[in-house]
Amino acid sequence: IQAVRLKTYLGERLVEFVAKGRLVLGICNGFQALVNVGLLPGFDGDYHTRSVALISNACGNFRNQWVCLQVNPDSPCVFTRGIDRADFPVRHGEGRLYADEAVIQRLTRANQVVLRYALADGSPAAGRFPHNPNGAVGDIAGICDPTGRVFGLMPHPEAFNDWTNHPYWTRERECLRRSGQPLEPGETVGVRLLKNGVDYMRAA
Repeated sequence: IQAVRLKTYLGERLVEFVAKGRLVLGICNGFQALVNVGLLPGFDGDYHTRSVALISNACGNFRNQWVCLQVNPDSPCVFTRGIDRADFPVRHGEGRLYADEAVIQRLTRANQVVLRYALADGSPAAGRFPHNPNGAVGDIAGICDPTGRVFGLMPHPEAFNDWTNHPYWTRERECLRRSGQPLEPGETVGVRLLKNGVDYMRAA
């Protein structure tokens, strides 16, 4: 419903917004809206055609958990610059990315696959549940358009805005204490991701 409303009332304005070099970030339901409207994947500057879907989780239920993510260093995505891995929570029942094999191959070749679900050591989840919480093809958790300015992801970076949000924050604090490092870690990956967008627009 959200996507239909966006396309009906704001569709062309959104396309114009992107054409002006602005940023679009869709998180969870926002990602679903972006693919349904056609703003993602945006092949060849086509922001109207739907070629990717986010469907019901393969496990059959709603997932509320933290996940480990690989970040593609070759992606043009503005938001993930300088980030090599991330831990974010997922909270969804329909987050399984699905597309035809040709679409997946094209996304991969163009480095538009920004995030993939991973194991704790950073290696690919390879479809294994619960590391890949929804059964997404290729462990894909987030994609961008060819410009890197339109970005959609199922995990929630905004929910990791303080180190105490992380389920293992007390362990991390103890590791810092034992190694003689400051007990207050720097900004979280979630904050860094959002600041990347702010920094990009300030420099534009």
